[in-house]
Amino acid sequence: MSYTTQMDAARQNIITPEMKMAAKYEGVDSEYLRSLIAKGQVVLCANKNHSCLTPYAIGSMLKTKINVNLGTSRDCKDLDLEMKKVQAAVDMGAEAIMDLSSFGDTRKFRQMLTEQCPAIIGTVPIYDAVVYYHKPLMKITTEEWLDIVKMHAEDGVDFMTIHCGINRETAEKFKRNKRKMNIVSRGGSIIFAWMEMTGKENPFYEHFDDILDICRQYDVTLSLGDACRPGCLADGTDASQIEELITLGELTKRAWEKDVQVMIEGPGHMPLNQIAANMEIQKTLCHGAPFYVLGPIVTDVAPGYDHITSAIGGAIAAWNGAAFLCYVTPAEHLRLPDVDDVKEGIIAAKIAAHAADVAKKVPGAIEWDNKMSDARHKLDWDKMFSLALDPEKARRYRESSQPEKEDTCSMCGNFCAVKNVNRILDGEIISIFDE
Repeated sequence: MSYTTQMDAARQNIITPEMKMAAKYEGVDSEYLRSLIAKGQVVLCANKNHSCLTPYAIGSMLKTKINVNLGTSRDCKDLDLEMKKVQAAVDMGAEAIMDLSSFGDTRKFRQMLTEQCPAIIGTVPIYDAVVYYHKPLMKITTEEWLDIVKMHAEDGVDFMTIHCGINRETAEKFKRNKRKMNIVSRGGSIIFAWMEMTGKENPFYEHFDDILDICRQYDVTLSLGDACRPGCLADGTDASQIEELITLGELTKRAWEKDVQVMIEGPGHMPLNQIAANMEIQKTLCHGAPFYVLGPIVTDVAPGYDHITSAIGGAIAAWNGAAFLCYVTPAEHLRLPDVDDVKEGIIAAKIAAHAADVAKKVPGAIEWDNKMSDARHKLDWDKMFSLALDPEKARRYRESSQPEKEDTCSMCGNFCAVKNVNRILDGEIISIFDE
């Protein structure tokens, strides 16, 4: 039997090799995973030209996945440095890498990723078109925008952010409903400016069927971009955000009709109390398609610590239905992240993802914590390090302040509650100060 996409296979009751691998990682039955892909509730991003891919499935009922953004810019164009970030991300367990390059030989870097990196690879073609054609924005033609999408598909990209939800109608509503931060999405701002200057319809919206044909040919998953995502708390859940989400829901159904997989991108900056409601709105308007969120960032006043603000929002979002968390680094809003920033962002996102998985009762999630508790009960430091999200940092902290006695830490010493209660329950007598 033949199939064009993972969704097409799933709908024909075919369990592909990628589905088997992804199901094994999740600890679920392959048939169960196939049924979710067939319904569009799970995506399995696997471009036919990405030969070194380790496939992962993304859906709210599975392990929460994380994405790492990186790529070159005009001020930071070192490809070797970006590849170091890629390797660090893969080593730390990131399931996806998104190339947001906006300067230099972007195709070379993209092809390096799909030839060498086993993680899911995502891109934003709208950025690359501006770099690739190297001409005034308003001079880029509708055909050229679409040609870049095809180039990325040919290069083996597994998912693409396509900013197709902001059309001329949505743009007019955006202008009527003033925002504090306007449009903060790079792709959204580019296509909005192009429409304003040319008077034409968004080519990604107008020619959506052509994009679907490309995605179907190469099995590219569409990540329908949130051009109108809120960029500050004051703009959370406003008319522009919801209007775009309605459009994305309509486009989702059109994609499914052609067996093209879809996930939906979401906020953004948002007050804590709005997150759960936003997850429910998305599930309703977008028919249960997986939700991919940036954060959400739950306060605007923590530059330098936005990996923490996003982890808070991400944990709540994933607990309430988000399937895919885009990491945020301490450099967010300030500069391009370096390798250390990337590591900090990944750890924060993985904490959020795992906390949500425990709350969702994802199979195997709580067992990890239980193993750590057993190791702490036994004061087995090496076991604790091996179970830690970041073993290197945990070991470094322990070794930086050596206690007088190896079975304690330098904070509690002989006051260690774990040590003392273990000994009391074993029938020993303790005096604490004299020991």
